[in-house]
Amino acid sequence: MLTRLYISNIVLIEKLNLEFGSGLNVLTGETGAGKSILLDALALALGARSDIGLVRHGCENASVIAEFDNISPDLKALLNENGIEFEDSLILRRTLAADGKSRAWANDVPVSIKILKQIGDNLVEIHGQFANHTLLNPATHMNALDTFGAINVAEYSTLLSDVHVKYNQYHDAEKRLHELQIMLERSANERDFLEHNVNELAALNVQPGEEEELSNKRTAMMNAEKDAAILSDANSAMNPRGESIDSQIFSVAHILERIKTEPNPYSEQIDALYNAAQIVSEVAEKLTPSDIDTDNLDSIEERLFAIRAAARKHRVSADELPEKLKQMSEQLNAIENSDAELKKLTSDLKLKKQDFDTAAGALTDARKNAAKQLRDKILSELPDLKLGSADFMVEVNATSPSTTGYDEVTFMIKTNPGMPFAPLHKAASGGELARLMLALRVVLSDNNAAHTFIFDEIDTGISGATASAVGQRLNRLAQSSQALVITHSAQVAGYADKHFKISKQVANETTTTSVSEITGDNRLNEIARIISGAEITPESLATARTLIKS
Repeated sequence: MLTRLYISNIVLIEKLNLEFGSGLNVLTGETGAGKSILLDALALALGARSDIGLVRHGCENASVIAEFDNISPDLKALLNENGIEFEDSLILRRTLAADGKSRAWANDVPVSIKILKQIGDNLVEIHGQFANHTLLNPATHMNALDTFGAINVAEYSTLLSDVHVKYNQYHDAEKRLHELQIMLERSANERDFLEHNVNELAALNVQPGEEEELSNKRTAMMNAEKDAAILSDANSAMNPRGESIDSQIFSVAHILERIKTEPNPYSEQIDALYNAAQIVSEVAEKLTPSDIDTDNLDSIEERLFAIRAAARKHRVSADELPEKLKQMSEQLNAIENSDAELKKLTSDLKLKKQDFDTAAGALTDARKNAAKQLRDKILSELPDLKLGSADFMVEVNATSPSTTGYDEVTFMIKTNPGMPFAPLHKAASGGELARLMLALRVVLSDNNAAHTFIFDEIDTGISGATASAVGQRLNRLAQSSQALVITHSAQVAGYADKHFKISKQVANETTTTSVSEITGDNRLNEIARIISGAEITPESLATARTLIKS
C-alpha cells in the first residue's frame, strides 16, 4: 500500500508531500490543474522511462520518493534476491537530472531501473485509457483464474498442489529415462573401455593409503641400502691392507710390554692401546653391513609405479582409485543390465504420466467450472458499468504439460452483439477497457490485499447511475486493497475515504501545482463545484451532501 509520496521539482510541482491511507483515495481538480503530473511522478518512482521534460524549468534535478508498506511475499522474495532489506516499509527513490541522467534506490540500496520497474510492477497497477494493465497480458490469466478458483471452487487448491507434485514426478521419470537412453547410445563404444579399465583396476586392487605406505617403505629401504654402503666404506678404512686395526694395535701393545725397565715407563700407554684395540673390535663388529632385500625393494617400486600410472590415467589421486573403480563398475553394470533398467524406467514413466494426466484432467474440469463462475460474476457487473452489450468468457485450451497442468487460459471479450470474441487486449479500448478492468479487479478482489490500484479518469464518458456504480465498485475494491482515483465525477468522489484537491496557482509569472487533503465543508464545496462548475449553488451543495458516503 502506498503510504507517502514526496515530489520535488517535477514540472509544475515545486515541493509536495502527500500521505495516503487505505481504502479509496480520490483526487479531483479543475482541468489543467496538473492531475496527470502526479501519475507521471509516481510512475517515475516505479521504474517508468525517464523524460527530462519532467524536470521543472530552471532546476538542475527532480526527485520522487514513494513509500509503501504491507508488501506481498513475492515482492519480499524479489527484494531478498537483490540484497534489499525490508522491515516495516519500502522506500523507492528516483532522481532525474536536467541532463537526462537518472538514478534509483530501494531502501537506500542503489538499483537498476530494470529492478526498480520489477519492484514497481509488484506494488502498483495503473488503469486508464492508455495504461498497460496487468490483466491485458495473457500470461497473467492463468494465475488470476486459479486465484479465483481457489476461493470459489471446492478442492481447487488441493488439485493445484497435486498437479504440481505429479508433474515434477513425471518430469523426473522422463529425465531419468532420457539419460539412460543417451547412455545406451554410447554404450557400445563404452562397454569395451569400461570392461578393460574395471578389470585393470580390480586386478590392481588399490587400497586407501597404500601409496603413502609403499612410498614410506621404499624410502626406508633405500636409506638402509645407502647405510650399508657407508658401513662397508668404514670397515675398509679400518682394514686397508687386509689386517684389522685392532690386531695392529694389539701387536703394538704386546711389543711394548717387552721393555725391560722396571717399572715399565709405557704401562699406561700399553693399557690405553689394549682398551683401544677392544673398542675398535667392537665397532668393527657393529659396522658389519646387513643384507638388503633388494627383491622386495624392486617389487615395492613396481607396485608404486603401477598405482601412480593408474592415477594419472584416470586423472584422480591414488586414494581415489577405489571410488573410480566403483563408479565405472556401476556404469558397466548399468550397461549390462540396461534392458531391465530401460523396461523399469519406461514402466515408471508410464505410471507417472497416467497419474499426472488424471490430476491434470481433474484440474481442467475445476478450471472450467471456475471459468463459468468467473464469467457469471463479471457479466453481473457489466450492465451497471454501461457495458451491458459486452460479453466475457474464459477460454481454457489444451497446451503442453507443465506444473500447472495441460491448460492455457485466455480472457475473451466482445463489446458489441454479433461480433466474435477476441482476446481481452485486442477487443476493448479507452474508458470502456478501464471499466472492464475495474469489474475484473472487483470480482478478483480477494487477491489484491498487498496491491495499490490507480484509476485515471475511469469515469470518462459516463455520468449519473453509471458513475455511481463505478464509484461503488472502486470503493469495494479499495476495501481489500488500496485505490487511488483521479476523477471528474462527483458520484465517484462521493465514495472517497480520503479526498485530495489538486489546484494550480500563478504568482510572479510562475505556475505551481499544489495538492491538499480536504474534509468537511471544503470537501462538500469541491464536490458541489464538480456538479455545477465554477459557481457553487445551493442545489449543487444539496446534491453533494447526498453523494458523500459516510
